[in-house]
This record gives sequence, structure tokens and C-alpha cells, in this order.
Amino acid sequence: MAEAVESPGDPGTTTPRPLVSLFAGLSDISISQDIPVEGEITIPVRSRVREFDSSTLNESVQNTIMRDLKAVGKKFMHVLYPRKSNTLLRDWDLWGPLILCVTLALMLQRGSVDSEKDGGPQFAEVFVIVWFGAVTITLNSKLLGGNISFFQSLCVLGYCILPLTMAMLVCRLVLLAEPGPVNFMVRLFVVIIMFAWSIVASTAFLADSQPPNRKALAVYPVFLFYFVISWMILTFTPQ
Repeated sequence: MAEAVESPGDPGTTTPRPLVSLFAGLSDISISQDIPVEGEITIPVRSRVREFDSSTLNESVQNTIMRDLKAVGKKFMHVLYPRKSNTLLRDWDLWGPLILCVTLALMLQRGSVDSEKDGGPQFAEVFVIVWFGAVTITLNSKLLGGNISFFQSLCVLGYCILPLTMAMLVCRLVLLAEPGPVNFMVRLFVVIIMFAWSIVASTAFLADSQPPNRKALAVYPVFLFYFVISWMILTFTPQ
């Protein structure tokens, strides 16, 4: 049985003798300065350089603009060659849709100053129709249980206006010739092709984000959205 000794710090308490011997032996142990300390507590230089390079706070305005333009161009290529990809959903932005919407509205703008005499869609009308339609489709997608965010849907719908914008450009060039049945048939053919292209491109990105039994309900408003834009392009006549 261990013999108890009286603790010098507190006369009323006692400490077993083996513990006293153990602590007394620990006081004689010292760490040699020759033993190297293993491990690294500094940040590697490469990681700091990589973090500095990936930061956009120190880049010039020109580099920022070029980087954004390259990103928009890559998304345009994904729309021109539609395939199942998450690029538009993962790296979404609204610069491309804004550029396409403004370009389409400017091309649909007629030359007459008097809107009552002109009767065509004005810049603000086209702008509101495009964005209001995109927001409505996005809300419908969310109500149907889609697993896509609000701005991701706006990004996809906006970028997929690119074929219709190209159709508007072709129609403007065709309208430079004499009006007639051939002129209208050419414009009708171009608009139908680009309308189908927009539908295929948008559904390639949005179809997988909807429940399997509700895909038709999600695609139908997209069809109406691009149909309205196609109708404005087809019925456009310069002043």
C-alpha cells in the first residue's frame, strides 16, 4: 500500500509517495536544443503566389473586361452548339443576355419618331417583354420544383436569344431588297430555323433541372416566350 506524505503546499492534504517520486523525476528531464523540431508553420511560397494570381482585385480594368468578354464568348459557343452542359448554369452571368436584349431591341426599333404613326415595338417595349417573359418562366420553373436558381434560369433564357438575334440581323439584310413573296418566305424560313434552335438550346440546359413528370409544363412557357420574340422579328417591317 502506497505511503502518503504531507504536501508542502497544503499541510492538510497528503500525496502518495510514488507520485512524488514520479514528478520529482520529470523535473530532471530537459529537451536538448540539438533535436530539430519537425513540421512547417509557414505558408508555402507557391500557394501564396497562386492565391495572388487568382485574385481579381489587383488586375487591371482591361484584363477584367477581356476576361468577361471571353467568358461571354464561350457561352455563345455553347448556345450555337447546344449540348448537355453545366457551363451556363455553373458560371452564370447576365452580361450576355443584356447585350443580346439591347441589340435585339435596337434592331427592332423603327425609324419613325412618332410611335402612334409607326405602330411598331419600341425599345422599352421589347426590353420589358424579354425580361418580363424570362422572369415569368423562371418563377414557373421554381414553382414546378426545379432545382435551378433564379439567376441561372435568367442566364440560360437570355443567352438562348442569340439565334433569334442572328435571325433579326438576317431579316434586316433581306428587307433591304424589294418586298415580295420570296422576301417573306426567306424571312419565314430563317425565323423558323432560329426559333427551333433557341428551343433546343434552352431545353438542353434546363430540361434536367425539372422533375421528369413536369418537363412538358416547364418547356411550354419557354416555347411561348421564344414564339413571341420570333413573331416580332417576322412581322417587323422598316419604315
